[in-house]
Amino acid sequence: MDLNTESTKPIYIQIAEWIENEIIADRFQSDGKVHSQYQLADLFNINPATAAKGLTILVEEQILYKRRGLGMFVALEAKNMILEKRRNETLTRMARELVLEARRLSVSEEELIQLIKKCEEEQK
Repeated sequence: MDLNTESTKPIYIQIAEWIENEIIADRFQSDGKVHSQYQLADLFNINPATAAKGLTILVEEQILYKRRGLGMFVALEAKNMILEKRRNETLTRMARELVLEARRLSVSEEELIQLIKKCEEEQK
């Protein structure tokens, strides 16, 4: 993954989301070790403090936990927690924005549903 330095989304948030995506994709397993701040810094060519900030967010959300002297590890329920968070927060926010924009453009509910179905088909 490349970080989007042009995005309004801070780099440390992008790091946290990347780790979440790796957990969802089962590339980081429950109780498995994740990259250190220094490994992330090397991987993405960023400051280690920025990488640490992304890790800290996930520790605060209890997605990751620290083992003193060993590093960061994925919490047992991390994948379910991420999926729940994204369903409840991210998808809801995106759906609200989509419905609002559809209303602005006078797109009917049926047209919006068809558009969503078309996009789903394109992803298959």
